[in-house]
Parts: sequence; structure tokens; C-alpha cells
Amino acid sequence: MQKDKTFLFEEMTIPKAVATLAIPTVMSQLVMVLYNLADTFFVGMINDPIQNAAVTLAAPVLLAFNAINNLFGVGSSSMMSRAMGRKDYDTVHRSSAFGFYGALISGIVFSLICVIAGSFLLEVLGADSSTMQATAGYMKWAVYLGAAPAILNVVMAHMVRSEGAAMHASIGTMSGCFLNMILDPIFILVFHMGAEGAGLATFLSNCAACLYFMVLLYVKKGNTYVCIKPSAFSWETDIVKGVFAVGIPASIQNLLNVTGMTILNHLAAGYGSDAVAAMGIAQKIYMVPMYINMGVSQGIMPLISYTFSAPNYQRMKQTIWFSAKMVVLLITVMAALIYFNADLLITTFMNNDVIIAYGGRFLHGFTLGLPFLCIDFLAVGIFQAVGMGKAALIFAIMRKIILEIPALLVLNLCFPLYGLSYAQFCAELVLAITAIIVLRHLFQIWKSEEDTAVPKDMLTA
Repeated sequence: MQKDKTFLFEEMTIPKAVATLAIPTVMSQLVMVLYNLADTFFVGMINDPIQNAAVTLAAPVLLAFNAINNLFGVGSSSMMSRAMGRKDYDTVHRSSAFGFYGALISGIVFSLICVIAGSFLLEVLGADSSTMQATAGYMKWAVYLGAAPAILNVVMAHMVRSEGAAMHASIGTMSGCFLNMILDPIFILVFHMGAEGAGLATFLSNCAACLYFMVLLYVKKGNTYVCIKPSAFSWETDIVKGVFAVGIPASIQNLLNVTGMTILNHLAAGYGSDAVAAMGIAQKIYMVPMYINMGVSQGIMPLISYTFSAPNYQRMKQTIWFSAKMVVLLITVMAALIYFNADLLITTFMNNDVIIAYGGRFLHGFTLGLPFLCIDFLAVGIFQAVGMGKAALIFAIMRKIILEIPALLVLNLCFPLYGLSYAQFCAELVLAITAIIVLRHLFQIWKSEEDTAVPKDMLTA
């Protein structure tokens, strides 16, 4: 088994290895975008801005799932890949078990907190008397009942991907997404459940994805390093520290994303439900290139982690450079296509003149930051892959607290409503410049370490 598992990390050509890991991950991310768009698309067919606004207002809570996903998914998978590079398979087993049960318990606790918070949480999200009931209906299925399966299937995908099985990870994620797209029109349009129907479809699809991963691990028993045996779960200091060192900064990064989205929605809500609905549609379209970028960054993380710990710095740097050139070019082209077809894309979701006018201008602002977002995502992915959790956290704080949130407030004052969509561009531009400077410094350090490294045959002598 070990030879089969290490060939991709040690011997496969860089373009092929990147493609093997990144393409399935990008595919699953694109399907996830379609899954997110499906709620907006089918709810939009009702042509009721209140139902569409309900899905938008609940989005920060679903985004908060990513805080737990990253805590246990990114944290455990990074540790697993680095342990594989050191040939420390006992740590691989124990860190995967910790990630699995940590995610399961956290998902259940998250649901309970949201249920207890009730209407207070809905008000914090920006729901008012007109959108409260629709938002609560969506949350009932997608969050109150659905947090645990939604979190667990993503964490399991991270762990399966950490050993190079990117295709299996993607199939598991995509199976749930495709089911969601089948169920959405049934519950929303046939049974006339509106936003609540979208939440029910989301809940059932996440349960199906979890079932896929459970079956996969059972079938691959003895041919996988992913371990979910209760006996392997423990709070051993080395495991907890190793997972949390990367997972906590990644989790905080997503909590800050939730904060930023909540502030954005609150500011947009001041201009009415049409503005909120248009903002939600624009955000969903913007997610297409953003998730592709995220797919590349997440896809190559196991290869970076493995080669860093091996250590094989030359292979690691070649992976990073090849991936950067590929993703920046692709996302820049996509950003241009979205920018020049903004109104047409908004019309696809809701044929409402006011929402088209709002949404088109929102998309113009969002797309300007995409090429710079590529560099930011890649840098944070590298930090997480090599265990530099503090650097990833600093970037997250810079992105939201120091740059984006102040820009939202200032631009909304200077350019009411429309200025909101340009805040991310301002933040990503500064952060991309910072990322280039930091990565260049790291490359110099890695080259110095490589030049003075002891040959592997001397280590085994």
C-alpha cells in the first residue's frame, strides 16, 4: 500500500501530480457552486425577493460551518500529509480519528447553539418581520438539523484527499451536490416549500454525502490511512497541538469571513430586500471563479505538505510555481468574462429590472479583486500545508479586520450601496502584494535549507 500511496507525492511529474490532485478538487468545488446556485436559482423562479433574501441572510451561518470544517478538516489533513512525508503512519491514524470525532461533536454542539439562539440569531443575521419566517424555515433544515452532516462530509473529504485520493473525495462531495440539485425543484416548485424546501434538499444531500464516505472507508478498509475507529480517538497533546496549530487559524479565518459577510448583508439590508436579493445573486455568481481558485489551493495542499516534510523543497517549489501560473491566468480570464456579461448573468437568476441593475454593478466590483484573490488563497494554502498556522491567521486578520471591513464602512459612506462591492478588491490588492513579499522570503529560506541539507543516503547510512 505504501508504494501506491507515495508514487504521486514522490515520483509523478509536477503537472500530472497537480492535475491529479487539483482537477477533481476543482470539479467538486464547481459542483458545490452549482449546489449553492441551485438554491438561489430555484427559489428565484418563484420571483419572490423575500424567499431569495431568506437564503442570502442564512448564508453566513452556513459559511460558519467552514470554521469547523477548517478546524478539523484542514488541521487534520495537513497533519496527516506531513506525517505521511515523515513515514509516521501512527500519527496519520490518530490525527484522522481526532478530526472525524471532533467534527461530529462540534457539528452537534453548533446545531444546539443555533436552536437555543433562535430569533435572536435571525435578527443578528439581518432578518426583519418580512423575512423572519422564510429565513427560519430554511435554517430549520440546513442548520438546526443539518449542521453535523454538512460539516462531517467536508471534513471526511479533506482527510481522504490528504492521502492523494482526490477523486474519491470529489465523488463524495459531488454526490451530495447532485442530489441537492435534483431535490431543489421538487421541494421548492412542486411542493411549494420555497426557501424551506431549499433547506430540506440541503439537509438530505449532506446526509447522502456522509453515507458515501462511510461506505468508501468500509470498502477500502486495510488500504487507507484514514482511521475513524473510536479506539484511535484521543486528546493526546501532540495530536491536539498538531491539528489545532493549523486548524484554529484556518477556523478563525472563516469566522472572519462570516463576520464580513454579515456586515455586508446588514449594510445592503438598509437599502431593501431587492438590494439583499441582488447582492446574494451576485455573490453566488462570484463564487464560481472563487471556488475554482479554492479548489486548486486545497487540491495541492497534500503535495506541498508531503514534499515539505520529506523534505523535498525543490519539488515543493515547482508545485507552487506551476500552480500559481495556471490559476492566475485561468481566473483572470473568467473575471473578464463575468465583468462584461454581468447583467446577463443576473438575469439568468431573476428577471427583475431593479435586481438586474443592482446585481450587475455589484458583480463589476466583485470581479476586480479575483486575480489578486488567487495569490492570497495560494499563499494561505501554502501556510496551512507547511504548518505555518500563525502566518495564515495574520493574513486572515489583515484581510478582514484591517482591510475589508473598514473598506466596507468607508466605501458605503462615500458611494452608498454600490461601494460595498469594491471593498474586497481594495483588500485583496494590498494582501496580494504582501503575499508576494512573504512568499519570496520563504522561498529564499527554503533554498538555503535545501543547499545545506544532508543527502538522504547519508541519513539512512
